[in-house]
Amino acid sequence: MRPLVLLSNDDGYASRGLRALRDGLSTWADVVVCAPETEQSAKSHSLTLHHPLRAREIEPGIFAVDGTPADCVYIALHATEQRFLPRWPDLVCSGINRGLNLGQDAFYSGTVAAAREGALRGIPAIASSAHAKADLEKVAELTSRLARALWDQTHGSIGPITRTTPSLARRTPLLNLNVPLDWSGEIRRTRLGSRLYEEIIDVRVDPRGREYMWLGGPGVRHEADPGTDTDAYDAGAASITPLILDLTSHEGAPLTDTLIAGIGERLAGDILHGRE
Repeated sequence: MRPLVLLSNDDGYASRGLRALRDGLSTWADVVVCAPETEQSAKSHSLTLHHPLRAREIEPGIFAVDGTPADCVYIALHATEQRFLPRWPDLVCSGINRGLNLGQDAFYSGTVAAAREGALRGIPAIASSAHAKADLEKVAELTSRLARALWDQTHGSIGPITRTTPSLARRTPLLNLNVPLDWSGEIRRTRLGSRLYEEIIDVRVDPRGREYMWLGGPGVRHEADPGTDTDAYDAGAASITPLILDLTSHEGAPLTDTLIAGIGERLAGDILHGRE
């Protein structure tokens, strides 16, 4: 039986990057697409909780959802009666994003979030992003080969997460792939670098005299520390950053202990009993 890949993105189901990656993955796997109806860039891991979601089948195996990237993966995995998937997927892939997701972008990216939603359910996952003018065919081939290698390494070793095995997600591979414009062919394992945007709020006034705002400045720069994804980008190398789902900062434990000791049991008791 061929492996089953759930494919999503944040650029929308009709994006060229998603279509290219679907074609690449389909050479060795069955692929089901569940992706946003429209562009959902920078939606991070938001879920739609306060209004209903609608999904439509564009063609066999391609579904469009009027929600966020995380919504798409969530409902594909949990919808009843196999509405989207014939079985539990072996991999979740997200992309190819039109634009890089380096450094802090990983926190804002809907592309990364779609992959992360799969990893949270115990499914090995890859987020693939590339320079907006990169050769999509080459990026799709690289992503497909990485996905195949990940499948070969994890097949049978990781099962679907259940309510009784929540710790499984902590061990689930989640990879963030970035490919520069003029990729040299080199691939590096990296850590997240530092990507700095011009934090400009463009305030304007509409014809009725009311203010509105555009977020984001015109430019971006980054620090290329050795071993980072931003350094790999500057060197023309593709970067693969393994991401972690456990956000606990063990380096922050001593400070936290100091703060708790500073509050003290007596002060905590005063708070509980409403004493000044």
